[in-house]
Amino acid sequence: MCRLIYMLIAGLGILPLLAEATSDSSWTLQQRTPFNAKIQTVKSIQYNQLTSAKKPWRICALVPHLKDAYWIGIDYGLVSKASQLGINLELFEAGSYYRKEQQLKQLEYCLNQPFDAILLGAVAPNLLDRYPGQINKPIIALVNRLDNPIITTRVGVNWYQMGWEAGHFIAKSVKKSPPSSPVKLALLTGPESVGGSDWVELGIQDAITNSPIVVSSIRHTDNNRDLYRDQLHNLLNDHIPDYILGSAVAIEAAIGTLQHKQLTGQVKLVSSYLSPATLRGLHRNKVAFSSDDQVVLQGKLAIDIMVKLLEGAQSFGDIGPQIQALEQGKVQLDMFNNSLAPANFYPIYRVTQN
Repeated sequence: MCRLIYMLIAGLGILPLLAEATSDSSWTLQQRTPFNAKIQTVKSIQYNQLTSAKKPWRICALVPHLKDAYWIGIDYGLVSKASQLGINLELFEAGSYYRKEQQLKQLEYCLNQPFDAILLGAVAPNLLDRYPGQINKPIIALVNRLDNPIITTRVGVNWYQMGWEAGHFIAKSVKKSPPSSPVKLALLTGPESVGGSDWVELGIQDAITNSPIVVSSIRHTDNNRDLYRDQLHNLLNDHIPDYILGSAVAIEAAIGTLQHKQLTGQVKLVSSYLSPATLRGLHRNKVAFSSDDQVVLQGKLAIDIMVKLLEGAQSFGDIGPQIQALEQGKVQLDMFNNSLAPANFYPIYRVTQN
């Protein structure tokens, strides 16, 4: 069925887009040390990407879900690079950050099937500690941190830095026009303590230290727009903050909620990562700021690095794109090929070679 979906999508003309997405011969990336640390030293590098693989490797990719633009962008990057290199890819989604047991079952399946390696977008940093069996295949941490000594390569960005960039924007904006009373900041960063939300919050808190900004509310829920609407309703009934900083899904919900309550000009919105809706919000001055960690590039890089490892390369450590700081009114909608999947892309779960 997945192969049929893949063939149908090819017929719709999406695969040429996938080929175009891998046209650059090298990428400007960052390698960060120490590995998996909150505060890291960054080295900028030029990374030469592969144009072919030595054999049609079989790679399993596990992700928390494909419910929002973030992981759909990752999927697009994975599929585009796998297609270009002529390797096999199969992707499984747990369905939620709260479905640890489901992801452990999927991990066991991939370890027992004839896959050569696993890309693991973990639902929790300690996921591998819960796996009782033997791990006998290469695993790369995809996007999310994995705290286990067998993991020596992670493709992604520093989520503490993602939060710091967003918090720093607010602190900088407040400093331009010093307020007479504390500035209230409400946080809706995603599921609690998973997917990087805890480090995002630490980065925000550090960025607003020694400023007149106070965190007036912290609310957590799964990345679901309806759940966020409920959270926003409760938040705005409790008090009206000056800023709402949240996940892209939270900010997407907030755009409509603020408009409905006629608060659009009163509450400023800041997103911790980019989505098509937050990009439009930046362009239309409805969103003040968004961090952008170039998720399509992360997906392509994960495939490229895994193939290099399978073909004899050494570990790459913590590696990923540079975080972009995007401000309202200063973005061009056609400049985000490495950040967002095309509008006509739908999730693909399998790439197979004849």
